[in-house]
Amino acid sequence: MNKFFYIEGAYLILGGIVLLVTLFVTTRPFMGKGAVKKGMGAVALFLALAIGAHYWVTTSRMAEVKEAFEAGKPVICESRMIRKGAQSLIIRKAQGWRLEGDFFVSDAYVRPFFTARCVLYK
Repeated sequence: MNKFFYIEGAYLILGGIVLLVTLFVTTRPFMGKGAVKKGMGAVALFLALAIGAHYWVTTSRMAEVKEAFEAGKPVICESRMIRKGAQSLIIRKAQGWRLEGDFFVSDAYVRPFFTARCVLYK
């Protein structure tokens, strides 16, 4: 559950804001009867499905990246340290990288790389 809040925290906050806006709009006098119930229900269902799908896709990709890394295959990760030049980095187990939980770590880099921000190199 901790991983869910770490990955989806920003989307949960944005979803809460969207629900507040929906509540505000559906309580206006020009809206029909039952608009609050219908509007909040529809928006909450959409947000729950969208956030759930995003979490499922992200965790599936994380598992795929971890499995490929352990098999010795290269992985491309987003580098947030260098914003102007090369914004991605190819990570290989043979180059001294190791997997600690959900993060790729190397003694050559200050910051770890989160597996959710990585894809397989094909």
